Amino acid sequence: MTQHGNRQHLQSFEGRKVRTVWDDAAQEFYFSVADVIAVLTDSADVKQYIKKMRARDPELGSRWGTICTPTRMMASDGKYYNTQAANMEGIFRIIQSIPSPKAEPFKLWMSQVAANRVNQMIDPELSIDQAMNDYRRLGYSESWINQRLKTIEIRKGLTDEWKRGGITEAIDFATLTDLMSKTWSGFTTREYKQYKGLTKENLRDNMTNMELLLNALAEESASQLSKERNPEGFVANATVAKEGAEVAKTARDDFERRLGRSVVSPERAIDHLNPSDSLPLNEIGEFGE
Repeated sequence: MTQHGNRQHLQSFEGRKVRTVWDDAAQEFYFSVADVIAVLTDSADVKQYIKKMRARDPELGSRWGTICTPTRMMASDGKYYNTQAANMEGIFRIIQSIPSPKAEPFKLWMSQVAANRVNQMIDPELSIDQAMNDYRRLGYSESWINQRLKTIEIRKGLTDEWKRGGITEAIDFATLTDLMSKTWSGFTTREYKQYKGLTKENLRDNMTNMELLLNALAEESASQLSKERNPEGFVANATVAKEGAEVAKTARDDFERRLGRSVVSPERAIDHLNPSDSLPLNEIGEFGE
């Protein structure tokens, strides 16, 4: 299961957390199988329950590899691991083998979760509300959340400009993004993530406030220049993108001269969360992109 363009969310069923991933390509949710079984059975040993469940339902056991998809999610130690997950159809099949009075309410809850996602796609404001709640659960500060949501709006404006200029291929969007990142920060996206010690985590979710500001300045500058110049094709859009990023590079250089140090940092925003302000990971489950 590819993780590009996917986002993990924290969902709550009767006060219990269930880890989910929205797959942009498939346009559907994948639910953590272990979390679902824990909610429905209150089992103290979910792994053993799954083993026994598969043994007493041979048909389910034989299809387990096709029903479950390894999906990267954050575990209680804060690291990402491949976790068995299934879409709604797969979870419904698993539920058939679980004698639980919660089964039908849980099915209704899953359907509502999916419906909410569709509504968010129709009304972006609902999606922003979901993002705010997710970041708050993780303990991000309100100032960081506001800044992060603003950068999402700015990024959307820039990608809309690129589309207007004839950019349609994912590889071209990625190349333009790398060009801008390299210009102002000195790193491509991959290099930037390596610098921060990230693997599958979202880079922007781990930027400091200043890094977010500079990246947003680059993208907003490129967006405004694009609106004035109406570039067509990859080369013309790349020229405008680089100019926008150079605005942020100039601002960065000037500020660093005054500050006396680099603002492009290996620090990750999540490293500065206040544990007392957030729910423990074993309560909130997994989150990330």
